[in-house]
Amino acid sequence: MAVLVRAAAASIDDVGAAAAKAGSKAAGVVIDDAAVTPQYVRSLAAERELPIIKRIALGSLRNKFLIILPAVLLLSQFVPWLLTPILMLGGAYLCYEGAEKVWAKIAHHDAHGAGEETAPDEKTLVAGAVRTDLILSAEIMVITLNEVVDETFWSRLAILALVAVVMTVLVYGAVALIVKMDDAGLRLAQRSGAIATFGRGLVRAMPLVLTALTVVGTAAMLWVGGHIILVGTDELGLHFLYEAVHHVEEAVHDATGVLGGLVGWLVNTVASAILGLLIGALVVLVVTFALHRRKPKSAAGSGANSH
Repeated sequence: MAVLVRAAAASIDDVGAAAAKAGSKAAGVVIDDAAVTPQYVRSLAAERELPIIKRIALGSLRNKFLIILPAVLLLSQFVPWLLTPILMLGGAYLCYEGAEKVWAKIAHHDAHGAGEETAPDEKTLVAGAVRTDLILSAEIMVITLNEVVDETFWSRLAILALVAVVMTVLVYGAVALIVKMDDAGLRLAQRSGAIATFGRGLVRAMPLVLTALTVVGTAAMLWVGGHIILVGTDELGLHFLYEAVHHVEEAVHDATGVLGGLVGWLVNTVASAILGLLIGALVVLVVTFALHRRKPKSAAGSGANSH
């Protein structure tokens, strides 16, 4: 029994270490996920923020355990070549979401129409957040899978499950803290002295923080989506785009000395975001054109029916 317990403990330690190593590789996507999510609750009443975050977090766990985990394990076992095209489709969707937000900002309009402030539909908000989470979570899980691909099936399953739970808790715990900071500031502001001053500063700062997170979230969609497509094209045999970015990244890395790692990463990130914006803009154009073509047909059909 003692031998079995020691073996089980060693196995758990191995899974934990492997999960930590694999999860660190997905840290960039985790940060993106945490930056994207607060925009879904910023227009809600304060008392509805945590319940909505809880619903999104539960939706994220369903995404990971009911869709992504079985899918990546089955695909990696039987048709591993399908993982890259599926991820690229998800990346294109992220690019579309990001480019649409950029266009809405430039054109000074939003999806709900100008002028009138309407109460947000919570079901729609949750569905949109969970849909975006599906793509970001898939990227996290595939990055993790790539790091543990040589492990046995059951070890891969345990590591992916552990990463799924830990990443969800980290992301949505951080989101809950971010969106409730203004409430904490209000309570601190009711006290006296330096604590009250800090509380008032916190309250004043939070709208700026949420606005900054919205910008970061949009940039993250473009960056992550563009990077998925950049790496995917290389894996599918179209090397020129990835190699061009990689050559520039290496040149900048070598030219900037001790800052080479950071500057090289920034070059790759900016290149991925630009690619994401271009692809997203193309998808926005296609979707807009398709919608405009459908509207006249619908109008014509309505006119014919009225006669």
